[in-house]
Formats: sequence, structure tokens, C-alpha cells
Amino acid sequence: MAYRPNPRLLLVANSGVVHVGAHLLNGAMVLGLPTKFLDVRGAASSNIWLNRFHWRLHGHRPAHLSGFSQLVVETCRSSQPEVLLATGIAPIESADLRAIRGLGIRTCNYLTDDPFNPAHRAPWFLEVLPEYDCIFSPRHANIADLRVAGCGNVVYMPFAYAPEIHFPEQPADASERSRFGSDVFFAGGADKSRIPYMAALIREGFKVALYGGYWDRYRETRASHLGFADPTTARKAAAAATVSVCLVRRANRDGHSMRSFELPAMRACLVVEDTPDHREMFGPPGESAVYFQSADELPEAVRLLASDQADRERLAGSCQAKICGARNKYSDRLTDMLAHMGVAGVSAPPIPRAARAETGRLDGNLNL
Repeated sequence: MAYRPNPRLLLVANSGVVHVGAHLLNGAMVLGLPTKFLDVRGAASSNIWLNRFHWRLHGHRPAHLSGFSQLVVETCRSSQPEVLLATGIAPIESADLRAIRGLGIRTCNYLTDDPFNPAHRAPWFLEVLPEYDCIFSPRHANIADLRVAGCGNVVYMPFAYAPEIHFPEQPADASERSRFGSDVFFAGGADKSRIPYMAALIREGFKVALYGGYWDRYRETRASHLGFADPTTARKAAAAATVSVCLVRRANRDGHSMRSFELPAMRACLVVEDTPDHREMFGPPGESAVYFQSADELPEAVRLLASDQADRERLAGSCQAKICGARNKYSDRLTDMLAHMGVAGVSAPPIPRAARAETGRLDGNLNL
């Protein structure tokens, strides 16, 4: 068989350590893909008020959208990647994306956000979407809408887990176990639709550990808010909790969330919102996870598990085996995306972490 060099990849994404962009970057390094990275945070201004002005009055536009978009074009011209992969509402304008395609570069977007969610909806970005050669979406609910919006090639691509940060880690000692211990662990933002679930648990007397943004804004959850969870905190808090709850984001019309893959990889005992995606992932009730359909059902599901340690351990092991025993790493997702784009040669052995990627600092917290 003739030798085929690894594809050259340009990632345009958020490099924060808990973001999909960072996971895909690590996946590219595992696959041995020569990769260049542009951090989308460069499209924002250092002036928070300028960012707010453009976001609120200019259709959710980043303050430096045009300048960053031009940087993407210039990078494509200078580095000549075979594939440009952007994530989410990436700051690339329509004309510039057409110019990139004119260079013979295949373009795709892993659409981690729901662009039709009013909180994210940006008219300028909806005009960009049909310019991509392919849109990969982790939510079934978006696929028909994207096709109506003019996207000719739309592919379902679920979230995944990143083995470099999503793995089991017990608290180091009794002090840490006391610090991280809880009845219920939840990491994610305080969407209004999520408040009744956590409030129901708190009313029933469970010790709930809430990590993420805005929980302190609500009277019902303020006392349970513990700030933001970096990866180490998330691993130890999941290990020290009796159960971990997994909620989808209703405003995004999610069938599953990033945490649907990350928590099993951390060997958490899961109580999950009952959705078709979760049923497909975890099987029938009680096989790998316990399901709930309402805030009223959630406390009883937690109470039953709290009294049965053996069942919790069985569920955690089964759930981890289902997710980690299949192709659910972000390197797998990247391989599948590149294969769909007609790119071969992604099976190279692992290489040193810093050898192939050009990127900035990786940091962040679980706040989705």
C-alpha cells in the first residue's frame, strides 16, 4: 500500500481544558496528526463592556469577529491544512469561509451548541452554516433544522470523553473525602429548567454538591453551590459522592450532554434524565444507570441507591464498561469526522504530547 501522510488539521476552537476543542486537540496528538490551533477567545475583546455591547446590540457578534476571521484565512493560506475543523459558534465569516474552501481546504464544524437556542442564536452565524462542507451535530433535534437552514451535509456525532482528564480518582485522604463528600454530585450551569431538580433533592435533606455557574443566584440552591470544578475537583467529587446526577440542557434540546460520557469514564454511579439518547447509551433501567423523568421522581431514585452500596458499585462498573469499552473517546470522534470528510491516514501511533500541536494555554472549569 502506498504511503499516505497524515492529514494536516487546523482546529478553530476554545482551548480551555474542559472544552471540546482541547479534547479534539489531544485526540489529534494521540492520532499523530500535524495540527495547528487557533483559539476562538481571540475574537473577544479584553474590554468586557465592548463584548457586551456587540453581543447584545450586534446580533451576538464577537467584538473582533472580522479580524479573527481574517486570521483564520491567513493561517489557511500559510499552513495549507487539508481540513479546517471549527467547533460551536466559531468566529469565521461567510465570505472568509468561501475563500478558505476556494483554497481547496475541506471545512467542517462540530456544532457543540444549538444555534437555534435563543441564548445562542446569531443571525451572522446562521448565514455561515451553509458554507461549511459538513456540519457534525451531537443532537438529533438540530439535524432537520440545519437542513432547512441550507446545510447540505449534516451528520450526527455524539459527545465523547477525554481519557487524559476523565478517569476515576479517589480523594487522597480523609480530609479530602470530607471536603468532596456528598449525597449527590452535579456539575453544570444553573439553567432555570434545572433548578426544580436540585431544589427537590435539597428539600428532601440530601447533601447536594453543585458546581458551575449561577447556582448562587437562586435561593433554593445558593447554600449548595461550591463554585467551579476543575478536572481534579470533578473526579474527586464524583468519586466521593453517593451518586452523580446527569441532566440534559433543555434549551439546547439535548438528548445527552458532555457529562453523559464524562461521568461514566470517571466511574460514577449515575442517575440520569430519561431520554432516547440515554436509553441507547446505558440500556434498560437498572442495567447501567437509574432513570428519572421528573423532579418528583429524582429524590426517590437517589434514596433507593443511597441504601444499596453493592448496587451502586455494580452500576458504576457497568456504566464505565459500556462507555469506555466502545469507541467513545474524542480521538474516535475526530477519526470519524475526518473519515467522513474523505481523509485517510489517521491511524498513526501516539507521539509525544507537544510534538505536533501549536496552541496556547489550556485551562478551564466544568460549567456547561
